[in-house]
Amino acid sequence: MRARYIVPAFAAAAVLLLTGCVDNSTPAATTPSGETSTIEADAAAVALLPEDIKSAGVLVIGTDAAYPPNEFKDESGAPIGWGIELSNGIAAKLGLTTKYQIASFDNIIPSITGGTVDIGESSFTDNLEREKQVDFVNYYNAGILWAAPTGSTVDPDNACGLTVAVQDNTVEDTDELPAKNAACAAAGLEKIEVLTYGSQDEATNAVVLGKADALSADSPVTLYAISKAEGKLEAAGESFDVAPYGITVDKGSELTAAVQAALQSMVDDGSYGKILEAWGVTDGGIDTITINAASNG
Repeated sequence: MRARYIVPAFAAAAVLLLTGCVDNSTPAATTPSGETSTIEADAAAVALLPEDIKSAGVLVIGTDAAYPPNEFKDESGAPIGWGIELSNGIAAKLGLTTKYQIASFDNIIPSITGGTVDIGESSFTDNLEREKQVDFVNYYNAGILWAAPTGSTVDPDNACGLTVAVQDNTVEDTDELPAKNAACAAAGLEKIEVLTYGSQDEATNAVVLGKADALSADSPVTLYAISKAEGKLEAAGESFDVAPYGITVDKGSELTAAVQAALQSMVDDGSYGKILEAWGVTDGGIDTITINAASNG
């Protein structure tokens, strides 16, 4: 999704990203680290693979490629981003190729539980409610960070009466802003008007165009949006509510341990760190890959 904060590019992005489910198979588009092509299979991780996936030789990955820089699309429609690079690395460690199912965010977990997708990589925040449906292989810690027009005085802790843009079905949409609106109501203040969009590009564009006072998104996403906004946006406050991202896997699947082993191998050999560094998101990196951190942390 490139530098999409110029108006015509945003319009094109909206058309591209709302076209539904698309398959993209390896090889994936070129991405900044160039690390994936050098990653070799890890025998210990391969040994943990369920036999059906090992024999198929393909890891089917669900993603909503609308959340730069984590996962988004290049000009050809292929998925890119640091989350996509990590997924490609997981597949390489497991001796598999990748096949991407690009779909709306809220359809990914049902696709996993329904058996049409092996794993989900879409900046999923690991929480107790989601853990009822899937397991999480935790790979990153992200906070919530707001952005507002440069020179404004937006305060996320005093946002009653403002208009805030978010991507729909993110934690900001389902948890953060409803909680803030409950606090506004309890204080007898005007509620926050929440504008929800199908992609983060659209949410960011709403602020750039003056339709919203601020946006709320995961910290790496907000920082990327600011970097691409040509000086029109700045951070509003500091990151808060830090929580783990997780690769989603069907509940109780043997694949969970294989993905964990693959990611830990990437951490240990340095390929994980090189990918984060190339995309400028090292702050949330972790040393130990865990499972279901929301309930076990």
